[in-house]
Amino acid sequence: MELFLMTMINGIMVGGVYALVALGWVLIYKCSGVLNLAMGELTLIGAYVTLTFYQAGVPFILSIGCTLIIGIILGILVERIFLDKLIGEPILAVIMVTVGLSFFFRGMIEFIWGTNTRVYTPPVFPLEPITLGFVKISNVYLWSFILAILLFVIFAAFFKYSRWGLAMQATADDETAALSLGVSARFVYAGAWAIAFMSAGVGGALLGNINGINISVGYLGLLVLPAVVLGGLNSIPGAIVGGITVGVLQNLSGAYLDRYFPGGVKEVFPFAFMAVFLLFKPYGFWGWERIERM
Repeated sequence: MELFLMTMINGIMVGGVYALVALGWVLIYKCSGVLNLAMGELTLIGAYVTLTFYQAGVPFILSIGCTLIIGIILGILVERIFLDKLIGEPILAVIMVTVGLSFFFRGMIEFIWGTNTRVYTPPVFPLEPITLGFVKISNVYLWSFILAILLFVIFAAFFKYSRWGLAMQATADDETAALSLGVSARFVYAGAWAIAFMSAGVGGALLGNINGINISVGYLGLLVLPAVVLGGLNSIPGAIVGGITVGVLQNLSGAYLDRYFPGGVKEVFPFAFMAVFLLFKPYGFWGWERIERM
């Protein structure tokens, strides 16, 4: 029971960070119908940018703030340079551009920061775990989860109360109607990419505190894909539930199955679960079900 509770709690904590990265997937898909296959590299960029500021003597929270600002700038630049001309083009063409962007970003990351594993020195969070009864919780897991939830609340407030957030939601629900009311599709897509860079970047910084930063953080960004699919490709609440679900599944499979199937079962199990889940619920928990009438 002690192992089970610790595994569940740590899975929920890590799942909160996964949910933050999943938000970037969901936003771009909601606004443009595009599955952004460069999200892993966006996560990796955020991890390295935060580490660079931190090693320059900037406090960690301010480093996160700087990463958010750079995420906005990079998101707008990427949308304007690479994707603006593809508005109205087939979805497959845009998806293939995101594949090209993933290779481009990965090459730039390796050129600037190299491939060696880097860690936060000195550590951002205390190394001693928090003890609650017989359950021990790592400080990095707990504070990463709290920061991820805080950012989720900020993003939710932005979408609900700000004019820009409402414009993005309107475009996601009905692009034609939003355009007829004067909403700029170019602005909406640029905003979606900016927020995707921000959420993925902060998620990468938090994941880097857990395991160190190297090129494998990009693969953790792709591990979020089952979370997006489970929750529903166009559902923000689904991103939260899906992220936590994947975090719990990953930790449970690592604790109970890794001894029988050595070799990284915890990375494979969420994808296997996703494949079986889609057989029974193809649109995820809260995805839009498309009904075509003849």
